[in-house]
Amino acid sequence: MIYPHTNETQTRWDRGDYKVQLNLPNNPRPMGFCDGTAADLAELEAIAQAEGAGSARIEKKVLKTGREIWTLYGEE
Repeated sequence: MIYPHTNETQTRWDRGDYKVQLNLPNNPRPMGFCDGTAADLAELEAIAQAEGAGSARIEKKVLKTGREIWTLYGEE
């Protein structure tokens, strides 16, 4: 499940409750957070298609803590 960025979800990320932070290029604030499951990937793909991006390209960066930062790029 994708959790949109709010003060509450940011706090939960800071405490380590989420495995993945979702970012958009050139945006300093995260789009949201998720657990990095196959269902999360499918949901991100569906969001990209609904917004007319065609498909989503995801760059994944693994942090020292084992958590990840995913940057989402829409492609046509």
